[in-house]
This record gives sequence, C-alpha cells and structure tokens, in this order.
Amino acid sequence: MGTEATYPTLSIERLLPDSRWDTNPTRLAFRQKLAALTYWALYPDKATVPTLVVRDEYLGWVVEEPLCRIDYYGVTFDYLVPTEDTDPEVLQINILETENDGGEYANHWLDFEVNAVAYKNLSVLAVPRCCQKRKGTQDRHKVNEGVLERESALQVSNSR
Repeated sequence: MGTEATYPTLSIERLLPDSRWDTNPTRLAFRQKLAALTYWALYPDKATVPTLVVRDEYLGWVVEEPLCRIDYYGVTFDYLVPTEDTDPEVLQINILETENDGGEYANHWLDFEVNAVAYKNLSVLAVPRCCQKRKGTQDRHKVNEGVLERESALQVSNSR
C-alpha cells in the first residue's frame, strides 16, 4: 500500500476494501461509502439511502511532501439538527493508525494505552475526542465554520 496509505487510508481500506481512495489533493472525489458507514454506526435504525444526506465532506492533508497523505476525513450530517441552527454540536472521531509507528502517536494522544499489535491487519482504532488528551474545545467552531465557508464559496461559484 505504500507511503500514501500510512495515514487513515490504511484503516479506511480495511473498513471498505472494495473502495479505492484517491489521495491526490488535485482530484477531490469523495467516497460516500465511509459517510454511509459512519451514518449507519451513529443511526442504525435510520441508515437508509433516502435518509443519508451529507451536508459537507472534506479532507485534511498531512502538510509535508508528498502531498498525498490524508490526515483526516470529515463528514457532516444534519440529521436531527434544526435548519436554523448554524452552530450544532459536533462529534469528532479520529481514526488512528497504529501500524506505521507501533502505536506511538495513539499512545501519546489517548487517555488509555493502545496495544498496536491488537490492531495489526484486522482492527481499526476510531476514538472520539472525549477519550483524547486534545479535548476538542474548538472542534465545534472549526467544523461549523468550515462547513459555512465551503457552502458560501460554492454559492459564489454557482452564481457566476
């Protein structure tokens, strides 16, 4: 899987082995399968195609060469969020790779110890912010502002 698969793409490929993730930052074709998997995990009774409405998707890149490694993937659902609420609560879940560094990064940032061997080749470590040393006090603002910025840019682009 090479260097480009050492950030969360390794875990994503484990979760969705039939999906190819294009990690080229100039071709931002997002994959609905990870969004659907996340939605199903959060809302198992509601995860049907007609109810899955993705408001926003985005990727964060590892800011070093080569620019083909994903640092994070974000997806925003507006399920059970009133339309007038522009600053809803945010659940941030990080998928942490343990195979590329023996769990060093996970053990540095998590409130519990991770045995990297337990995840090798078969499990995915997905951790909400509440279990991390970075509590995410700015996640809500950062995520909601990002959604509004991308929507605004899209509206400007469509009006031209």
